[in-house]
Amino acid sequence: MGRHGCGRIVGRMKTLLAYFQLMRLPAVFTAMSDIILGFLLTHGSFSPPISFALLLIASASLYLSGMVFNDVFDRKVDAAERPSRPIPSGRISTQKAATLGGLLMLAGVGAAQTVGTQSLIVASLLVVAILGYDMLLKNTFLAPLMMGICRFLNVMLGASAVAREINLWVKPQLRIAAALGLFIVGLTWFARMEAKDSHRGHLIGGLLVINSGLGALAWMLATYPWPRETNLSMVLAALGVVALTINRRLVQAILNPVPQNVQIAVKTMLMSYVMLNAILVFVWTANPQYAILTAALLLPTILLSRWMAVT
Repeated sequence: MGRHGCGRIVGRMKTLLAYFQLMRLPAVFTAMSDIILGFLLTHGSFSPPISFALLLIASASLYLSGMVFNDVFDRKVDAAERPSRPIPSGRISTQKAATLGGLLMLAGVGAAQTVGTQSLIVASLLVVAILGYDMLLKNTFLAPLMMGICRFLNVMLGASAVAREINLWVKPQLRIAAALGLFIVGLTWFARMEAKDSHRGHLIGGLLVINSGLGALAWMLATYPWPRETNLSMVLAALGVVALTINRRLVQAILNPVPQNVQIAVKTMLMSYVMLNAILVFVWTANPQYAILTAALLLPTILLSRWMAVT
């Protein structure tokens, strides 16, 4: 292979990397952990596997589309604050990015429709929430709430592969999705000024909401009549370790609110989010293999985050 052939391969690899960076590929595995949790809450196993696989595709596609449209609508702000991102750097045109976002969104809705009516309804609500955040609400006080709603709906999407006559919007999935959504509200609040020095009061507010979400999960773990016996002390201890890991990074960022500390805290929370889902999976199924499978989604997240941003 000559130099020109090698040059073309290198160029294609750089273009592919730019698209992965545009989609924030490492973070998509956090969305997939929602689907594992939601599906197991209503099915108890990964059967039927086709429905489970289609919901994974739907969630991943919708999540990635949201990341793409985020950068499409934020391209002017990113040109000033994050000029190295794919669109402001010129590596990907706005038109190509918008086309990719639209195709991913269609793929997500199409996969959900194949599963059934309930999945189509939840996926459609998720599309409205994603576009509402990216197009209208990202720079308003409602942005953290809308992002929390997106995560809430993503968990419900995982639970949605049920017959039309079954009421999807009941506990435990409703309460668990709401608590995880509250955690994401706090995370989004905390991360809103991560590109520049954050205001301590702003960060403290995010910390309080984040811990409200963690507290709601702890309360549910301690009081909900779970279908299988589990070692509650061990589960609560695991949740405590996750909470301590998160709060250590939050406090460090509050004490010194420079972008690097805030971004590390946000990255820690996103990765810890997968562990929260793994803990809930274990409590609901009492199946360590399912919990390990969920936690294993951390591996691609960690590996890919070495080459591209998570947020």
